[in-house]
Parts: sequence; C-alpha cells; structure tokens
Amino acid sequence: MNYPYENLENFTLPSLLNRSVKLYGERPSFANVGETPITYNAFMQKVQDIIKLLQDSGISKGDKVLLLSENTPNWSVAYFAITYFGAIVVPILVDFHVSEVHHIIRHSEAKAVFVSNKHLQTIEESDKTSVEFVINLDNLEIISELTNQDYISKIKQKTKEVTQKFSKNIEVLEDDLATIIYTSGTTGHSKGVMLSHKNLVTNAMCAYEKVTITTDDVFLSILPLAHTLEATVGMTIPLLHGASVYYINKTPTPNVLIKAFSIVKPTMMISVPLIIEKIYKNKILPKFTDSFILNSLYNISFFRKILNKAAGKKLLETFGGRLRFFGIGGAGISKYVEEFLIEAKFPYIVGYGLTETAPLLAGSVLGAKAKLGSTGSSMVGVELKIKDPNPETGEGEIIAYSPSTMIGYYKEPNLTAEVMDDEWFLTGDLGHIDEDGFLFISGRSKNVIIGASGENIYPEQIESLINKNPVVIESLVMQQDSKLVAKIHLDYEQLDKMFKANSKPDSKVADDIKNYLEKMRLDINSQVSSFSRMQKFIEQIEPFVKTPTKKIKRFLYVD
Repeated sequence: MNYPYENLENFTLPSLLNRSVKLYGERPSFANVGETPITYNAFMQKVQDIIKLLQDSGISKGDKVLLLSENTPNWSVAYFAITYFGAIVVPILVDFHVSEVHHIIRHSEAKAVFVSNKHLQTIEESDKTSVEFVINLDNLEIISELTNQDYISKIKQKTKEVTQKFSKNIEVLEDDLATIIYTSGTTGHSKGVMLSHKNLVTNAMCAYEKVTITTDDVFLSILPLAHTLEATVGMTIPLLHGASVYYINKTPTPNVLIKAFSIVKPTMMISVPLIIEKIYKNKILPKFTDSFILNSLYNISFFRKILNKAAGKKLLETFGGRLRFFGIGGAGISKYVEEFLIEAKFPYIVGYGLTETAPLLAGSVLGAKAKLGSTGSSMVGVELKIKDPNPETGEGEIIAYSPSTMIGYYKEPNLTAEVMDDEWFLTGDLGHIDEDGFLFISGRSKNVIIGASGENIYPEQIESLINKNPVVIESLVMQQDSKLVAKIHLDYEQLDKMFKANSKPDSKVADDIKNYLEKMRLDINSQVSSFSRMQKFIEQIEPFVKTPTKKIKRFLYVD
C-alpha cells in the first residue's frame, strides 16, 4: 500500500518521529492547556534525554516499560522515547483498579515504570515484580526510593558499555513489538494486545482520505492516551502532520471542558459518543422542550431543522468557534443525536475500530453527506467483509483485513487463534455493508439475546431508544428468567423537578418513578418488534460501572 507521506524511511515510530521533526522542527507540538507548546525540535530533545536515561539504566531493545499517568506532554515524550530504540511501552489506563495495575506489572514483566505523582501510591504498593526502577513522569527523574539500588550499581559499572549502545545504532524493524495494551472490555477479561510498529504507523497514515490535517490544526485531547483511539488519532496522527496538541491535566468536567475550549479554541477533537449525547440532552434539548411553543415547533420536521441549525452555531461557539473536525468513536452513537448533528451542520465524523486493529477500520468522510447510523466506509488499506451473512438481511460478523491487525494477545496464543481466520481478524461485531460500501453495526455478537423463536435481539438498539428519553442517563437491556428487562439509571435532578419531589414524601416520589418507568416501557414496546418487547423496567439507582470509553461493563450486571 502506498501512502502519500514522503521521507518516511519505514513504518516505524522512530522513522515517523524523525520525519516530523525534520519537516516541522520549529512548529508547536505538545502542551497542557494554558501553557505554550514546545517545538518539535524541543520535543525530540526531551525524547533523546529520556532515551539516554533509560539506556544508562539498563533498558534495551525488547524490555517492557510501563506508563501510568493522566494525559500530559511528558506522556508522549515517554511513549516515543521507549519505542525509539526498540523497547516496548505498556500504557495503563488510570481508571484501572489497583489490583489490575499490579496484575499488569507482573504479567508484562516490566523492567521500569513511568508514573505521575497522582498514581505513585499504586506503584509503591506493588511487590514481587520485575520492576528495577521507577521514573517520575512529572519531572522525568528516577525515584530512588522505588529503585533497586543493587541493580543500579551493577548498571553503573557497565556505563561505558551501555553508553556506546546509543539508540541510533539499534535497528528497529517494522514488525518489532512496539506496545502491549491491556484492554478493559465489557466482558471482564483484560487481555494484552500486542501491536507492532507497522500496526501503529500504518493506522496513523490510513486516515488521510477521511480528513485533511495541516500544521495549523490544534487538537484538544480529552480521552485517555492509554486508550488506542486517543494514542493514534489524538497523538500520532497530529504528530504525523505537524499539528499541535493540548492536554487537560484535570478531570474533564463540563466546566473544565468549557474553559479549555475558550483557551485552546481547538480545530480538532476526538470524543466518545457519551460526551456529545450528554451535551445534547442536558444543554440543547431542554431549550426546545421546556417551552410549550418551541416544543410544538420542534416536533415539526421543517422547524426542527431550523432550530437545530441555530443550535449548531451556538454549539460551535461553545467549542471555541474554530472546530472543523469532531471525531466520534469507541462506541455507537444514538441515531437521534446523530440526526441532530446532521441538521446542526456540526463537523463530526464517526469512526469504527478496535484496540486489536490499532484501532481504525472504518470512518465517514469529513464534509461528505453522512448516512445516518453508519460508521462510514473502510480506511485506506483496510478490507472489510461480512462473514456468513444472513441471506435476507446481509447481516453477519464483521471481519477485517488490515496492516494494522495486532500480532496477537500477549502470552495467550489460544485466545489469539480464536479471533484470527488466516489473516482476517474476527471483530465479534455484527453488522452489514450496503451497496455503497458503508458499514452499519448492529451490536456485539456476545451481547445478542436469542428470542423465544430464535430471533436475534440486539440490546444496543433497544437501549438507544430508551436513552432517547430526556430523564434517562443510560440503560442496560438483558434477559432475566427468559424475559427481557432493562435496568435504567435516571437523571434524578430532572425527576425532582418533574415530580416536585421536595413537597412530597419519599414513598410518593418512588411511586411516581415506578409509574413513569412503566409508561416508558409501554412507549418503547410500541416502537419495537413483538419479540423485542420488554417485560419490566428496573430502576438502577447507582451509575453503571463503565470502561474508559464509557461503555457499560455488561458482565457485572448480566447473569
């Protein structure tokens, strides 16, 4: 496959970084919100300083180095420094439980750790590991208290020998392992996905037909860099094109985000659907539904489109006024929210992929007419097919052939064999491809519920209808005792206003909620096939436990 990127020696991260530094040396690269970005030349210098620190401390090609931190420019520095001379970076999501982090440290056999001050205690509490030394990611210095001093003494004795082995003399090959990414999926099993340099670089280059990125573009990074979506689309792709990236070094609450938008005025962002869905339901929709006149007009297609277009302009102003690309991935977006984005002329595109494919497989084209409910067509160099399609619907399992398909699962050859069919990756997602090559996803094959007469019931599709209700935050459809039920987490602030809860006893409010859920159930049942009708709606008081990409961990709730 030929990609339109000249001066790239090979498909490795060192080659990609060298090219960007050569082309964009004095351009701004990475910064925290409110700070001035360092140049690409300065970024490269920091990378080389860390390479020397790692090599002087005995890290060599093939060694694993953990990276545990919230987003920060130094995260990117550590990532490219580790991989530059053939060591293997193991990014860890900060949302992982402490016990999961400790398991990953042991399972990966990591020799060193980069960690921010915020997560230092997690590393301090780990024991019986192969970690020899720990580097503070905030100041890029070794933490002596967490370092094996005997090991360091032995390394110092070999300083001359190690220093001679400078990174540029170590050949990094395209098929070399670059990273192991431990996934936090909805099925409860954390697997180490092994991605090569070629996997990562070809994936960063495959998006050029979907969106044009220039050196003037400014990215605002809000998803965790330890997740493949953000690492590829929010870090490597901007670096490939000489764009600049800003990180929010706080929890991205609505107020923090709005302030960041006004400071950075981003032109590009990556997000999961939940964020834009919350903005629509909590900020935009109430302005139309709280007024009887506007609510009446909003239910008429002609006026709704006018109102949505006006809301779209306001929304762009909220994002800083310069946004021209808003990528949505990590989960499916609700059709009613996407309908708003289309009518609002909002510059969004939907992407599809998995950690195992580094991650991009398909995406819509920025500026082109969107197909509602589709994740777009395949990326450059990627081929998608439907395995064993249903003769009537064309639906079946989505399988992919891509240069970005993983090497396999770390230490799990049997699990790797289960998802590979020759060189085709079995995604586990169900869907169909239309006559124009657009992919439509029905849901995860593992989530499909088989009806009484053998019908396929896709819980995600029913959940999308339930979540459309303005007082629903999220829902989970499942089967209990051979009956379809839904657990629903409600917006209690809105319910308090709706039922005037402050002036009623708790028992009366509880009855009101129960009656409201039953009314909602009947309404949903009127919109679905007979075999998809729900028997019961159950109030879910606590928020659902979710993955870092905000998908509910179904295995915690489904028997």
